Amino acid sequence: MKLDLVLLALASAVSLLLIYILARKRWLPPPQFEEFIAALPDSELDLPVEGPPEQESLARAMKAMAGRVRQVVEKANLEAARRETILACMAEGVLAVSSDLKVIFCNDAFAHAFSIRVPVKQGLILYEVVREPEIRNMLELVLQTGAKEMRRFRLPSAAGRWFEARALPFGQAPARGAVIVLHDVTDIQRQEQIRKAFVADVSHELRTPLAAIRGYAETLLDGALEDTSNNHKFVEIILSHAIRLNNIASDLLILSELDSEAPPAEPPEPVSVRDVIESVINTVGAAAMERKVQIAHTVSDECFIAGQRYRLEQVLVNLVDNAVKFNRAGGEVRIAGVCTEDGQIRISVSDTGIGIPSQDLNRIFERFYRVDKARSRPSGGTGLGLPIVKEIVSRMGGAVQVESQLGRGSTFTVALPAYKQPPAAVS
Repeated sequence: MKLDLVLLALASAVSLLLIYILARKRWLPPPQFEEFIAALPDSELDLPVEGPPEQESLARAMKAMAGRVRQVVEKANLEAARRETILACMAEGVLAVSSDLKVIFCNDAFAHAFSIRVPVKQGLILYEVVREPEIRNMLELVLQTGAKEMRRFRLPSAAGRWFEARALPFGQAPARGAVIVLHDVTDIQRQEQIRKAFVADVSHELRTPLAAIRGYAETLLDGALEDTSNNHKFVEIILSHAIRLNNIASDLLILSELDSEAPPAEPPEPVSVRDVIESVINTVGAAAMERKVQIAHTVSDECFIAGQRYRLEQVLVNLVDNAVKFNRAGGEVRIAGVCTEDGQIRISVSDTGIGIPSQDLNRIFERFYRVDKARSRPSGGTGLGLPIVKEIVSRMGGAVQVESQLGRGSTFTVALPAYKQPPAAVS
């Protein structure tokens, strides 16, 4: 009886073991399933579809899922590559940080603005990348409030350039991040400062002659018209200041025309430098004779430039007129035109006048800047002649230089491209 019970128990155990083995083989996935899942989304492994119906269905479903996963991942990678390419090509600097002010992304424009070595590693603390309190304060405020911020500031670590900054949040608190975009507005800021200074200078320049005209006119109306010993002198003063106002208005119109960047009304044409110099001498000759200044010129007949004749005349009239006005009695003005071997025309205007102090040489081409204000105002100087010269010469593709010795005179040299004869048409 005991032996029968032992045999029965042993037979039952063997049966249970066989059932367990068959059940495991039928219902549990083989090792290939685990390997396939572990290799996603880059899996190229194949799954066996032979076996029980449940295993075949599971294999087909996993294959379909793997295809969809790969599509999603490829699309995400493509979108990420597009964003990185767009951000890398942006001229604006872009920096993204996490909620704890660690760098998530930094494009090349931002790195170059602050002389940062690229590529910038993710996870760096903000101050390890850029040490600018303005940027840090702006990002901290955006992270705290979740609102966008806009500011304009000057950053010393970016070579003192001006930036217009926009900062925006992304994500939700407490994992909110922030991105800041820096647009370089240094040139715009400089132009705004120049415009403000220009308006202030124009107002100052107009105030003096207008006050003089008004004052002497009121004096004449108050009875000085009957003063035969002074009335003529007062009228001459009014006339001189009116001429000065006219000169300022004319120069301002020329500068306005040049600043408008409008195309020239006439196409470029060959202009004889010799003819222009002779015309300029005739224009300034009367003032030179009055001041007892001699004008001499030497120029080759073959010197031609491509441009507008009246523009070259404006340049040389300003230079020669200054050379006469700021010369000494009995002095000389020398004008020379030379054709160089490198395809340029060099026109120099030299005088034997008072010269220009070395500390002023870098500023004489600024608008309304005058070296000797006490002397230039009575002579009708507006401080706009040399800026006009520089602007015209620059637009003609040339350059202007100056050399001067105090008390011995100055030499202004204008270099312009020589006119090139177009090749003859082949019939």
